[in-house]
Amino acid sequence: MKKTTILFDLDGTLVNTEEGVDKSVRYTLEKYGMEAPDRDTIRRFIGPLLADSFQREYGFSEEKAREADMIFRERYETIGLFECELFPGVEEALKTLKDKGYRLSVASSKEEVPCRRILERLGIARYFDLICGARVKENIGEKVEVLNDAIKRLGISDKKEAVLIGDSRYDARGAREAGIDCVGVSYGFEEDLEEMRKAGVMEIFDSLTEVIEYLENQ
Repeated sequence: MKKTTILFDLDGTLVNTEEGVDKSVRYTLEKYGMEAPDRDTIRRFIGPLLADSFQREYGFSEEKAREADMIFRERYETIGLFECELFPGVEEALKTLKDKGYRLSVASSKEEVPCRRILERLGIARYFDLICGARVKENIGEKVEVLNDAIKRLGISDKKEAVLIGDSRYDARGAREAGIDCVGVSYGFEEDLEEMRKAGVMEIFDSLTEVIEYLENQ
C-alpha cells in the first residue's frame, strides 16, 4: 500500500542537534564534578528520553536522573536548543514531498514545544501538518507513545498508510510497537545500523532523496 502520511523523527533525521546536546550534557556533568563525556557517549543521549540516558550511561538513580534532566534544561532550553542545523537536503526533501501530496508530521521524543521552536527557527515548520513531541506531564514520552499520539491527532484510521523515517533503533522499535512501518537513514546518531535492522526497520538509506525514491516505488 502506498504511503500517504510520513512521520519524521527530529534529532538525527531532520536536524543535527549534537552541538547543543553535547554542551548541555557537559554543563550538567560539571555540576556534579564529573569528567566530560566522550563523543560516543554524547551521541547516545540524542534521541531517547534524557532521564533514561543519565540512568543508562551513568547509573543515576531515578531521582538523580530527574534532577540532572532539570540541570540540562537550564542550558539547553535557553542556549543549546538553537545550537543545531538542518542535515543537508532536508528542506528540499520536505518541499518535494509536499509537492507530491504527502501529509507530513514530526514525531519526536523531544518535548513538543522545543521541537516547534527549533523547526520555526530553522524555517521548516511550515512544511508540517503536525509537530508532535513528548508531553511528559501527559505521560507521553516514549517513542511508541508519541507515535500513537501523532496517529490519533492526524486521524489515521489505517496504519498501513503511515511510515516513520528515523535514524535509530529506538525509532524502529517505537514504530514496530505502534504498528507502523519505519524507514531508516544512515547519517544520524545510530552507532550500529545492524541494531536498527534488528529492531524492524524496512530499509536504510544514505539520504532523504533515496528515501523518497523508495516510497514512490512502493
